[in-house]
Amino acid sequence: MAVNAAATYQDNKIMTASPAELTLMLYDGAIKFCNIAIMAIEKKDLQKANLNIIKAENIIMELRATLDVKYRIAEDLDLMYVYIYRRLVDANMQKDTGILEEALGFIRELRDTWKEVMKAV
Repeated sequence: MAVNAAATYQDNKIMTASPAELTLMLYDGAIKFCNIAIMAIEKKDLQKANLNIIKAENIIMELRATLDVKYRIAEDLDLMYVYIYRRLVDANMQKDTGILEEALGFIRELRDTWKEVMKAV
């Protein structure tokens, strides 16, 4: 019963979120999946690491797909997302926590900047 309540709450949270809040949720999800992957690599659970890095990669691709190209900043963000995506792929292929930490640092920075923008608007 509690699981259903939590799932319902999460569904409602997503369905009622603004576009800005959805973007923040995507950043938070990418951070979560990178952290899980780092722990999995450290525990030598390569399948779990692979799965979670792919989830982070998918989120980065979603962020790229939702860029509004009428704003100049979109070009810069797109380049950043491409770089992060490539680093995630590299981290996955090599199962390298250092590369994953690098990508995670950029994602955190983008998330923190996004939070500041949300506060300002």
